[in-house]
Parts: sequence; C-alpha cells; structure tokens
Amino acid sequence: MKKKLVKRTDVDRSQQLRLAFQLAFLALNVWIGMQFYAWVRFVETNGATRAATRPSGVEGWLPIAGLMNLKAFIVTGSVPRVHSAGMFLLIAFLTMSLLMKKAFCSWLCPVGTISEWLWRIFRIRGRIPRWLDIPLRSLKYLLLGFFGWAIARMSADEIAQFMQSPYGLIADVKMLNFFRFIGTTGLIVLGVIVALSVVIENFWCRYLCPYGALLGLTALLSPARIRRDADACIDCAKCAKVCPARLPVDKKPQILSAECTLCMQCTAVCPAARALEVRVTKRRPVPAWAVAATIAAIFFGVTAFARLSGHWNLRVPMEIYKTLVANASNVSHPMPR
Repeated sequence: MKKKLVKRTDVDRSQQLRLAFQLAFLALNVWIGMQFYAWVRFVETNGATRAATRPSGVEGWLPIAGLMNLKAFIVTGSVPRVHSAGMFLLIAFLTMSLLMKKAFCSWLCPVGTISEWLWRIFRIRGRIPRWLDIPLRSLKYLLLGFFGWAIARMSADEIAQFMQSPYGLIADVKMLNFFRFIGTTGLIVLGVIVALSVVIENFWCRYLCPYGALLGLTALLSPARIRRDADACIDCAKCAKVCPARLPVDKKPQILSAECTLCMQCTAVCPAARALEVRVTKRRPVPAWAVAATIAAIFFGVTAFARLSGHWNLRVPMEIYKTLVANASNVSHPMPR
C-alpha cells in the first residue's frame, strides 16, 4: 500500500548554511595561503619584500605533523614546541567528528569544497561500479594505516627530534615549495585528480584522503546520525539518490557508516515531515543551525584556547628561518633509523 505523504512545513536552510561555512573556510585558507607565501618571500629575500608574519593556521595543512604531535602530547602530557597549532586544529576536527560525525569534510575542508563544486559545476556524471567502488574506498584506510604504523613506531623523543630538525621546522615551507616548483610528474598527478573529481563526485575524499579516513573512524563514536522514521517515510528514495557517499539512506533506520559526512543533503530533499532527520537520540532532532553552531563553537573554542595558552604561534628565531628557508631545497627529510 502506497503511503500518504505528509508534507514538511519547515523551510530547510541546511545547504545554505553549509555553503556559507564552506565559502568562509575556503576564504580563510586562501588568506592564510597568501599570508604564508608573502612571509616566505619576505624571509627568502632577507626583508627585501613587504614585511609579513607567518600565519600559524598554515599548520592545518600538515596533518601528519599534527598526528605526530598528538601522540607525543598523549604520551608526555606536554604540548610540543613545534607545530603545536597543527595539533590543536587536529584536536578540533577530531572533536567535531566525535560530536557531529565527519562534518569537517563537508562543512569546512577546502579540498572537499573544491572537489564537490568541480563535480557540481561541470555536471559530468561518471559512476564507478560498486564492485570497484568498495575496494577503492579502502585505499584511504590503507594510507591511514601506513601513516599510523610509522607514527606508532616513533617515541615521543624521536617525534620531538624530528619536529626540531631543519626539515621539521620548515615542513610547511617544503609543502609550499612543492606547489611553487611542481614538476611534470606532480602536475600530471594533480591534473588526473582534478579531472577525476570533475567526473566522479568527491573522488579524492572518497578514495584517497587518509585525513578523512581518520575522521570517519572517529565519527563511528558520534551520537549524532541520520535517522529514518519508517512510518513517515514514503519510499521515494530521493535521499539515497542525492547522497554523495552513495549510502542506502532510504533503506536503513539509521546511518552508522564512516563515510557519512553529515552534509544533510538527504534531509534537505526529503519531502515527508519528520521522516529523515539528524538526531542524537531517537526523539531528539538536531536542526541545521545546531550542527553549524557546534562546528563553529569547537573550531573557535579550540583555536582560542591554543592562542590564550601561548601554544598557537611557532617561536623560531628569524635568523634560523632565514638560513633554512633560503636553503629549503637543500633541506632533506631525515632518514628513519
């Protein structure tokens, strides 16, 4: 028997809110990138260019360093001296995942934002068959496992030595220079990833991002999840069709998958009242504004704590930076024992 549709009376603002967060965080990262480039040029030219300061937020682009420092912090109880801002940003994003699933990926991550909109703008709808999709999804977990294994083998002292080595001190500069002086192989790889992102929705995020894999595993502990009321659901399957993770939202009573990013696209398209909602418990719906407020509170709260406690800015003497940054191409990664 076909169910009668009880239409929603509320106005869904989740996607407008999410877009605002995406654009704001993308703009923040563009500003950080411009400031960081200006600072590197200022140091490289020994002050010949316009004076600039190093933005500590650039350490958010050093997730491996953040994970290494987090291990050292857990083991020693002391905040690492080098790249501690990256550790606090990682803590913020992990906390988001614990409370609001993998929301960082769909609400804040600039790479995720660019990937999503490449696919939306060009409207080329490719689809990897399910028999290939599942093993490809395991690649990001394999990458995470490799990094986790490497970090697990390091002691807190070894992590500190690495961070305070010439390479560790300018790991952010090395990252920037990779893109500044990218070679043919790097351009080809980057071009392939961009091209595949145009054809396949969230290609990088879905198959290759170890950071997303870590947040996804953490999100399995989150009390917030998409829940479906079978009695209110009219089985239109609109939610499953719009889900970027290709999850069977229309079949499950709740979505527990590590792939769910709480993007709320499924709840936005659902035409039935209270059939599909984000809930912490079966009876407690979480509106989009509450998801947004939680994300913002965690991000600003953790970064403010890091600033006020004096653990945000990296205090390296300028003379050391002048030597290392000017010779960054000659600074090599310290070989493991």
